[in-house]
Amino acid sequence: MEEKKQICVLGAGIVGITTAFMMKEKHTKWDVTIIADKFEQDTLSDIAAGIFRPSTSFKGPTSEITKQWLVDAYHHYKKIQITKETAEAGVQEVSGYVLSSKFPEVTKNQFLEDLLPVYRRANELELKICPGDWKYGAFFTTLVIESRYHLPWLRNKFERLGGKIVKKTINSFQDVEDYDLVINCTGFGAKKLCVDHDVVPIRGQVFKVKAPWVKMFFYGDYDTYIIPGIEYVTLGGCRQFDSFKEEVDKYDSASIWERCTELLPNLKSAEVIREVAGLRPHRTPVRVEKDVFITSSGKRLDIVHHYGHGGYGVTTAPGTAKYAVQLAEEVLSGIRSNIYSKL
Repeated sequence: MEEKKQICVLGAGIVGITTAFMMKEKHTKWDVTIIADKFEQDTLSDIAAGIFRPSTSFKGPTSEITKQWLVDAYHHYKKIQITKETAEAGVQEVSGYVLSSKFPEVTKNQFLEDLLPVYRRANELELKICPGDWKYGAFFTTLVIESRYHLPWLRNKFERLGGKIVKKTINSFQDVEDYDLVINCTGFGAKKLCVDHDVVPIRGQVFKVKAPWVKMFFYGDYDTYIIPGIEYVTLGGCRQFDSFKEEVDKYDSASIWERCTELLPNLKSAEVIREVAGLRPHRTPVRVEKDVFITSSGKRLDIVHHYGHGGYGVTTAPGTAKYAVQLAEEVLSGIRSNIYSKL
């Protein structure tokens, strides 16, 4: 019989709740508790369009592990997408184009070309679909995972398995010293919690609009993107490295609107539902590793860190979560880290 364990997952964004669910699903006898101060629509994950399109620079500890994360993540979502739960889970298949007038490299993606069922160069006629002098392009079919649906769906499945939810702000690992293991999925909060100077915000901003006629995604130059969801279409964007501004910026709004409506002119009549900005928790490489924290009383607290996904948390969460769960299993079976944290 499997020994009962007390596990705490810090953070309830897509990374945290996916990790907690996978842990509880695999080890039903273990006590798994999610502790977070923000849930569902209050998380950064809710802002994301959720398209499965990792950056070519996305990086784990090795190239082999990085590729495996993405393979595992895609097949996890694809498995959901072909079930009757796909609508409730907010997972849908979508096709579209990435276009560029100057940069052929932005139309290539070494991760997606080998993984997706369709990824090919756009032909001359397709380069004329959108206004503009597009010289390079690619067409592909991928998935969109909409957090507004996916997070509540995951939370419900987690709780039905007996998982626990606690709303609380954690300021130190000292606050959770009574657990056998802590999985740290605090995203940008890890910058302070772990005093991790390698966590850097990459500010993003988007429109959410009603445009039900938009059925395909489109990417253009300068981080311009149009991604259809279940209810709304996401228009973006920007990537402002090391910017801590969380408020909507009117100049970014003007730029995003101009770029998106130039790419797809019929968006000019779309109804704007909201504008929102957020800070993507970027770290190179993404941190998924074992650690140890020594409490003030001298107790050893085992930790698995799982954060730093940048703008690709939704894309990669199932893959990195599977890896984090494996590390947690190693710790709980006695294969521990010899690194002692000074957090």
